[in-house]
Amino acid sequence: MSLWAVILAGGSGTRFWPLSTPERPKQLLPLAGDRPLVAQAVRRLTGLVSADRIVLVAGPSLVDRVLAAVPEVPRSQVLVEPHAASTAPALTWASHWIATRDPDAQLLSLHADWAVGDDAAFRDAARRAIAAATAHDVLATVGVRPTRDETGYGYIVPGSRLGRARRVRRFEEKPTRSRAARLRRQGALWNTGLFAWGAARFLAEVRAHGRELRQGFPALSAGDVAGFYGACTPVAVDVAVLERTERLVVVTGRFPWDDIGSWDALRRIRPRDARGNVIVGDVTVGPDVRDCVVWAEGESMMILGVRDLIVVRANGRTLVTPTGRAEQVKAMVQRR
Repeated sequence: MSLWAVILAGGSGTRFWPLSTPERPKQLLPLAGDRPLVAQAVRRLTGLVSADRIVLVAGPSLVDRVLAAVPEVPRSQVLVEPHAASTAPALTWASHWIATRDPDAQLLSLHADWAVGDDAAFRDAARRAIAAATAHDVLATVGVRPTRDETGYGYIVPGSRLGRARRVRRFEEKPTRSRAARLRRQGALWNTGLFAWGAARFLAEVRAHGRELRQGFPALSAGDVAGFYGACTPVAVDVAVLERTERLVVVTGRFPWDDIGSWDALRRIRPRDARGNVIVGDVTVGPDVRDCVVWAEGESMMILGVRDLIVVRANGRTLVTPTGRAEQVKAMVQRR
């Protein structure tokens, strides 16, 4: 068995406005430390997948910036999407690209914009997912135990055991607060989006269940990527394949995980001072500032007498919002 990894590195950069831009979206920002998230994703695979078996999927405007962040990945292994079409076309193309070079390949799929609190535990979960996928000829996903009643994540309800994994009974996407609390009590897991499968098995499941992609397969087989994307309906892999296949299992990961969906997430993933503030950049903070996220890039900032605020100054623009409202930034940016 040979192991590959596919890292999805696309994205438009709206949730972290004004720091993020279409040219420098979330995965290229040092949100969880001093390195871009995509660089952390590649480093997280050290000892598990070698750089010459890591494939990145990104849009044409991001290729040079992604490669600058992860120079260890060969340029020939950056797959440039003709246009964004969600995760199912991207993973189908990547799996096909790998399978033509290595028909027996097993692969991991992960996103470039996660925060992971324990890389060793992440690799352990990935190994167990690959082992389950290989042993039972299935698709495997990794879930983690929820730490709060999160309404913005997808949940996996596990079913019967299959070796060291469990079959997936169903998915529940973005439940209400009360429903999320009930799912936690019932043992549901957050769907991290870390997947494992044999490339050939995944492509067979796409052909069987991914009706949004079927018309594109002749073009893909002919090497016409633009034709493949043009024939596909944009759709997430969860919807096109994972929610429809009967060959899906879940492995429980034991690592802190966050998909860093908004500025509020920084209070969970970055160190806080004694008053609960996350401070990045040249910021002077008064002694009465509490539970704030303050980010200053390239400019100085002074904050006094406030609490529960997110204040960001970057690229000549400013964001000020109460904590708990940062999820609305994307919608506001799209309306500008």
